[in-house]
Amino acid sequence: MSRYQFIQACTEPWPVQLLCRLLAVSTAGYYQWRKCLPQPAAAWQPAAQAAFTRHARRYGTRRLRAELRAEGHVVGRYALRSWLQRNGLRALSTRPQRPRTTVADPAAVVAENRLLGQPAPTAPDQVWVGDITYLPLVGGRWCYLATWRDACSRRVVGWHLASQMPTELVLHALEQALTLRQPAPGLIIHADRGSQYTSAACRARIAQAGALPSFSRPGNPYDNAQAEAGWSTLKTELLPPGTAFASLWGGPVKTDSSLR
Repeated sequence: MSRYQFIQACTEPWPVQLLCRLLAVSTAGYYQWRKCLPQPAAAWQPAAQAAFTRHARRYGTRRLRAELRAEGHVVGRYALRSWLQRNGLRALSTRPQRPRTTVADPAAVVAENRLLGQPAPTAPDQVWVGDITYLPLVGGRWCYLATWRDACSRRVVGWHLASQMPTELVLHALEQALTLRQPAPGLIIHADRGSQYTSAACRARIAQAGALPSFSRPGNPYDNAQAEAGWSTLKTELLPPGTAFASLWGGPVKTDSSLR
């Protein structure tokens, strides 16, 4: 039996500092030795593993903690984070390594945010909101999806998919929406300040349709929150984990190397 093991066996009646002094070892050395000992699995860890697997790696520390507490396990987020890291587990996320879809043109002339302080629309084709997102392709490449969404019905009224995201990406989606919906003059078309939306071509098409342009305030992503709301659901709830698209128009395929 080592001195550290002897101290560990006698800590119930005697203080650790006294035992360390009597055996001529440092207190810090003892605690460091004890820290390296294998720790028994906590009762919540099997439940955490089951929940993480059950939700297909979509739950991070916040949602795991809430689910475990509902099952009667008291555990903090830091303990959960350490457990995930030790076991090489990582929740799916739409944030890491994503392409940048909003690149503002500082020289563009943009309109005000016409939605600020206004009541929510009460009928379709009063307000459309637009945004661009990225989707993974096999081989680590990306494609880009632009949509226009009706703010009242929340339905997608126009969309377009391409391997790049020039102005034509949002114009094709807008043309589809205008052709299908035939909105009356006065429709508000809202988007962020990405260069595709603030371009002269896009603003000219909006004016030609008798619509009113509206843009988010600089650096305020919440101004276009409704347009962005569906992307997280699309990527984490509707696409299976580890999924990429075979090609621009091909269906989703399972691949462990796909980027999300």
